[in-house]
Amino acid sequence: MSQPALNQFNSTCPPTGDPTGEVTFDASVQSPVNASVTATVAQGQLVLEQEAQAILLAKSRLGPSFDKALELLLGCSGKVVVTGMGKSGHIGCKIAATFASTGTPAFFVHPAELRHGDFGMLDERDLVIALSSSGETQEIKLVLEPIKRLGLKLIALTGNLASTLAKYSDVAIDVSVEKEACPLNLAPTTSTTVALAMGDALAMVLMSEKGIEAEDFAKSHPGGNLGQKLITVEGIMRYGFDVPIVSLDATHEMVVEEIGKKKLGFTAVCEDDGKLRGIITDGDLRRSLSKYREQVFDKKARDLMTGGPKTIASHSLAVEALRMMEKHSISDILIVDGNMRPVGLIDLKDLLRAGII
Repeated sequence: MSQPALNQFNSTCPPTGDPTGEVTFDASVQSPVNASVTATVAQGQLVLEQEAQAILLAKSRLGPSFDKALELLLGCSGKVVVTGMGKSGHIGCKIAATFASTGTPAFFVHPAELRHGDFGMLDERDLVIALSSSGETQEIKLVLEPIKRLGLKLIALTGNLASTLAKYSDVAIDVSVEKEACPLNLAPTTSTTVALAMGDALAMVLMSEKGIEAEDFAKSHPGGNLGQKLITVEGIMRYGFDVPIVSLDATHEMVVEEIGKKKLGFTAVCEDDGKLRGIITDGDLRRSLSKYREQVFDKKARDLMTGGPKTIASHSLAVEALRMMEKHSISDILIVDGNMRPVGLIDLKDLLRAGII
């Protein structure tokens, strides 16, 4: 960094904002807390302050155009196609990824590639979001006529509401900024930050309007830590004959046989209609020997079981099952339906295989 750039900041002066949104450094304020702030840190603070102020100004301008854009997005039965050149293109890639990960099919396409065959990826059900700070980007202007000929709805994120892009669009959202955070006011910085924030605002409100839940979100994030946190019990639980179950009137021999056959160290005890009444573990069998002695072999499952076993619903998150296991020091949980009938089970090994632990 050049020396003049460093010297334009007073290292002992904290940043202040004035009503115009410009960020200044008040030379009259001498704060012991900020006395150690270097010129480079002060310049970094100024950049962040300028970009934060620009987002707040964009917030104050938000109005009917945002509602109209949401209406178009909600009515889109196809894909959301995002396009932009240069730095706006990079921002467009992220916006498309955000839409795709939050329940709205979306992808980014370079405007030059649109003119060389990629229009074949679009159909009349799709909607286009075009990003251009000036609204006069040549590559964007060249695809406006073909977009309209296809009958596609077009949302513009632009800093110039009088631009060609804005005029061709069904709705134009103002993402203008007074100046870039670049010391030369050249490199797209503040403008791309505001465009990205506006894209996030559209995607998050659309997600809310669509009623996207954690389970829906998980379908778009099957891998990585995020996907693991959103896996449901239903996705990894064991079903059918893998679940050890005996009736209330099952004999001691039948209980031992079921526990041994399923190799999980326990069995559920259910009424004739399948409703869960209790659980019998290896520990319960050992304790019953001490309690009933030679009479233990005459006892039924109802005499040997422990009531109130821990259960969980199939739509619950797998991490919730893990928390229950840790809290109660158990290695298995029964999954029950709305009538308290066991429909499956989940074991620590299942959580391990799924990458939850």
